[in-house]
Amino acid sequence: MQLNKFTDYALRILMYVAQPRDLPYTIAELAERLQVSQNHAMKIVHFMAKQDWLITTRGKGGGIRLNPASLNFQLGQIVRILQRDSNVVECNSPPCVLRPTCGLKGILDDAVEQFYSSLDHYVLKDVIRPRNARFSTNSPIGLINL
Repeated sequence: MQLNKFTDYALRILMYVAQPRDLPYTIAELAERLQVSQNHAMKIVHFMAKQDWLITTRGKGGGIRLNPASLNFQLGQIVRILQRDSNVVECNSPPCVLRPTCGLKGILDDAVEQFYSSLDHYVLKDVIRPRNARFSTNSPIGLINL
């Protein structure tokens, strides 16, 4: 199963802002470091703040922080929410003539659920680099091991 770009960038943002530091993160920083447009980063952060995964503060000294409770959220649940209406196959647009007799959609839906279920064995903190990792200015994602 392929993750959509929204999910991909959202997971990167969650992992990025999970790195401990004193100052909150900014949209501009996230966009630059993760190589995504500021507009797209803003939409993703807004969506994740509505899910209470991120804490956002406006104004001077404001920015983005990870809600500490998010570290214990199951990855499968996070990805399910982020993927929203992503289907492996599209049976309705345009309507598929095989739909009345098709057994493929159910099998693929089961496979997708198994994918999510395997992610449910992990929580967000399982994918966060250890404290001995630091950000690199040369890496698109920004993480290197020391």
